[in-house]
Amino acid sequence: MHILLTDVLTCPRCGPDFGLILLADRLEDRRVMEGRLGCANCREQYPVRNGAVDVRIPGTAPDAEPSPADAEVGDAQEAAVRLAALLGLADARGTVLMAGPGAALAGHLAALLPELQVVAFTPAPGDRAAAPGVTPMAGSLARLPFRGGKLRGVALTGGAQEGELAEGLRVLQTGARLVVENAREGTADALGRLGAQVMLDQEGTVVARAVGEPVQLRVNALR
Repeated sequence: MHILLTDVLTCPRCGPDFGLILLADRLEDRRVMEGRLGCANCREQYPVRNGAVDVRIPGTAPDAEPSPADAEVGDAQEAAVRLAALLGLADARGTVLMAGPGAALAGHLAALLPELQVVAFTPAPGDRAAAPGVTPMAGSLARLPFRGGKLRGVALTGGAQEGELAEGLRVLQTGARLVVENAREGTADALGRLGAQVMLDQEGTVVARAVGEPVQLRVNALR
């Protein structure tokens, strides 16, 4: 976990008004490899192990894991370029969240755009060590542990329910994009009701942006 992530992380139990305090046991090149994040409000602690953050709320049911069939991402490099283009990430800096099967592409996206910090968000901790530019994180899409308006992009690649779409929009910077892959029927309408501007709704892929100035897309810069 990059140490600068602590500026935008919040307690998933208490909500986005309650930040987390880092207690680091081992640091390597500004990345927290071992330690814990504590909430001063509820006193809950969330572990950091081998660079991965576990912000699951104890006692709550985990989100469903993607099936093996859903987790197939094909040509990873090509898929990462496509996702970067959909998110409008040419020359981007900041933090991007990738959830669902597409979290497996986090390392490829970070290599493609080295100024980004990529959060690979899954329902449960995996066995992947943190790659350069990538923070593995386990938690629930229904309670994203981020301050509002801080992320440069959000990709929900396993589809999303309306509450998860609302959370994705909440954490986005003004004008930044939310991409939903394997989108459920009615996803575009739900995003419209939530105040987003829908840019694409085609063959299970929906792209919307948080209302504000558009983020310019320069696809050639990603090649």
